[in-house]
Amino acid sequence: MSRIAYLDCSSGASGDMLLGALVDLGLSVDALRGELAKLPLKGYRIEAHKVHRSGLHATKVDVVTEAPAHGHGHDHEHGHDHEHGHSHGEPDRGLREILDLVDKSGLEPAVKDRSARLFRRLAEAEAAVHGTSPEEVHFHEVGAVDSIVDIVGGVVGLTWLHADRVVASPLNLGTGTVSMSHGVFAVPPPATALLVRGVPVYAAGDGELLTPTGALLVTGHATAYGPLPPLRSEGVGHGAGSRDTPGRPNVLRLIVGEETGASVGQKILVLEAEMDDLSPQLCGPLLEKLFATGALDVYYTAIQMKKGRPGILVTVLVEPDRREAAEEVLFAEATTLGVRRQEWERTVLDREIVSVETPYGPVGVKVGRRGGRIYNAQPEFDDCQRAAAARGVAVKEVWAAAVAAYRTRHPSPS
Repeated sequence: MSRIAYLDCSSGASGDMLLGALVDLGLSVDALRGELAKLPLKGYRIEAHKVHRSGLHATKVDVVTEAPAHGHGHDHEHGHDHEHGHSHGEPDRGLREILDLVDKSGLEPAVKDRSARLFRRLAEAEAAVHGTSPEEVHFHEVGAVDSIVDIVGGVVGLTWLHADRVVASPLNLGTGTVSMSHGVFAVPPPATALLVRGVPVYAAGDGELLTPTGALLVTGHATAYGPLPPLRSEGVGHGAGSRDTPGRPNVLRLIVGEETGASVGQKILVLEAEMDDLSPQLCGPLLEKLFATGALDVYYTAIQMKKGRPGILVTVLVEPDRREAAEEVLFAEATTLGVRRQEWERTVLDREIVSVETPYGPVGVKVGRRGGRIYNAQPEFDDCQRAAAARGVAVKEVWAAAVAAYRTRHPSPS
């Protein structure tokens, strides 16, 4: 069975709310501090305490920054977290500086990789807003120590959950305006609006409820949006925002449990476009760019079109939140004038990569299982190819050695 983490964002989301929900669920504050201490980043401390939000018991996590001697420390000041202010005396950070910070850390490789991808994605959104390149973006808001801690801490915490997939409710943006370093903007501010593109959203409640960091963390982890899937709940965590709003608990709710029911499937979109004037030379670059948007699969089918012309049917499988990006590539890189889509459900095996030792070096084996039963175990071809090239042997020899090594460790793969 799949382990699911469900993010209930009916009161919005922010970095500190997610950290609060994780700590409320059982993540040790000391363990969180220990992981974040692997970042070469100083001048902050993490505090956690219990609060009430509309009568609901929740955990509030604050990242309190320690300003230089001529300034004053602060914690999160408005809405949910202090993402639109800046620590006194703290310089802006560019994308390269933040990526170097992550790369030089002692964090786990998976945490480094996802954190770097999130910062790049945020830089791309900011660059689009300001008409510049991601490398030229200077993060007036997210460059602050507290926001870096929120983002990396959120990745650390969600990795700690060991969830097979993350599902979120539609995202509540809030209403009204928000003050930022560049002025006063309508909710959602420009960067947030770009980060939630293709994701189900709505507006309810006063003020900014979904902050840029919250939008980045939720959309960077969730693969589906909608109601709580059928699951056997293992625990619930409530992360508090700064304000105690009347009538609606100002919390992010995190529910974790094992998915129940073999019939429960993941929703994906199938995008199709037919063309009789697409040069075959463009098919390779088109496929590469579609995969770069996060497409699950892309394939071409030879078809016959009007007037007896041979044509190509392009089929793209995407998760719902990647639809707009994939459609943009189809319109920009192909010759189609329209894209049709339909929603499918699919049932997938839980997957993990197990490393095995062979005479040719380590090789990853992709294992597919459900309900404790292993249905499939196949060596990763790229690993086999690299090992074969390094040792000067045939790829099939490395493949066979990896299969044998895996079966030695797991005598009954099926």
